[in-house]
Amino acid sequence: MDMKEIKKLNDEELGIETTRIRRVLFDLRSSVVSEKLKDTTKFVKTRVELARVLTEVSARRVAKATVVRKPVAVTPTARKPVVRKKVKS
Repeated sequence: MDMKEIKKLNDEELGIETTRIRRVLFDLRSSVVSEKLKDTTKFVKTRVELARVLTEVSARRVAKATVVRKPVAVTPTARKPVVRKKVKS
């Protein structure tokens, strides 16, 4: 599954996909112990796929958590707020 396909999934489907991939990793570890697995590159491919899904989950969580801060009223006894200039690139 590539990132384009992962981004099309909704939050619930991402959770299901994460659970499925973790189950595959568990099954791979079990098959290594029982010496049934010959191709160990499946580990790397599965971990990369899990990382992609978790990256999208994290990105969505950060996007939802972004809060716009309201300006604070300045009282006469409070310090003056620092105004930072934007740097032109």
